[in-house]
Amino acid sequence: MSANLDRTLSALADPHRRRAIELLRERARPAGELARALGLSPPAMSRHLRTLRDAGLVAESHPAFDARVRVYALKAEPMAELATWLAEAEQLWTEQLLALKTHMETAADHEDDQ
Repeated sequence: MSANLDRTLSALADPHRRRAIELLRERARPAGELARALGLSPPAMSRHLRTLRDAGLVAESHPAFDARVRVYALKAEPMAELATWLAEAEQLWTEQLLALKTHMETAADHEDDQ
């Protein structure tokens, strides 16, 4: 597993950060709007957003009209890497379960033959 994927999974371990990601999937949002939607204080939201930014999951920008406002947008690359990893894990488990099914059916057939 890559270090980037480790950071992504670590950042997504917190339910507030996962909910922030869900909100950002809809559209970019100011930090204050995210804090209100999640019921968090601005300092708590800031800590969560810093974690998401450090993990590369979100990008921060400032609108031209007010440099004090921070707007966050979801970055696609880390989520694409996570989706690829999950698809590979799913494929592995599907293969393992099919092999187990085949083994069990073969064992049952041998018992029936005896």
